[in-house]
Amino acid sequence: MFNTSTQCKNWMFENEVDINNCRTNVNANFISSRRKLLGEEIQNVDFLTSSEEKQLLLHYENTLKVFCQKFQPPMPRCVTGTALHYLKRFYVNNSVMEYPPKEILITCVYLACKVEEFNVSMNQFISNLNGDKERAAAIILNNELLLMQQLDYQLTIFNPFRPLEGLLIDMKTRFAGLREPEKLRPGIDEFLESVYFTEAVLIYSPSQIALAAIIYSASNAKENVDHYITDILFGKDSNLLGNLIKAVKEIRIMVRNVQMPHRDTVKLLENKLQLCCNPDNNSSSAAFKKRMKQSFEDEEMYEDGQYAKSSEQS
Repeated sequence: MFNTSTQCKNWMFENEVDINNCRTNVNANFISSRRKLLGEEIQNVDFLTSSEEKQLLLHYENTLKVFCQKFQPPMPRCVTGTALHYLKRFYVNNSVMEYPPKEILITCVYLACKVEEFNVSMNQFISNLNGDKERAAAIILNNELLLMQQLDYQLTIFNPFRPLEGLLIDMKTRFAGLREPEKLRPGIDEFLESVYFTEAVLIYSPSQIALAAIIYSASNAKENVDHYITDILFGKDSNLLGNLIKAVKEIRIMVRNVQMPHRDTVKLLENKLQLCCNPDNNSSSAAFKKRMKQSFEDEEMYEDGQYAKSSEQS
């Protein structure tokens, strides 16, 4: 049940202001820690603002969605929804300057495949990626534990797809005012695709989002579902109905206001990110490669028993 889940208890916010405040604090903390650590040599670095981070994150959410759409074998939409949840959660508490979004988003999809029991091997998964497959596998495995830690190992996600199916079945059974509820699906799918580019999934319950999608599609199809919602679904519970109407309106406004950043804007922000990111977590940087090399050398020394010998001598 969603109401007793870790998603409801630990990962839901009151509103967009709360989420923006979290991201503003994360941005400020990253900049402060980098300046404190590196002193004068980083004083002139132009860091990303929290609003710029938000634009980049929106771009990478779309990148994740496109990757999942092209994935072979075809990926269930629940995997995409879960992966997008993970990405949003991760960057509520971390800056895109701390961990590269390109690497984290692929790890989100890989972990979502496991959690949603979409069984693909690592070789199958990386065959969908361009570039160095071996390097991609290493990046995913290197980030997987980090991702789970940042999610507090709370990996079960309630997406709006199941409550949506329940509502459509209920409409077919109890609402004669709409002869073919299935004709609403194209509009519903369009709405749900857009809703993941908003903060709605971190604020509203899956059933509220599902109902908002139905109302949106019905409105576009010139169908009236008011009787189903006010009389059949909620009956005489005016308080619950009032809260729902408010939530649905807010969700629809969020979806209507989605604006993807322009390609030129994304390019400028990515160039800026390269100059202000933490090189220790960037797999393309010399600092990261040096750290990974040291890690592999340490493992080899353990395997060869060299650490044991050195500790005996000391």
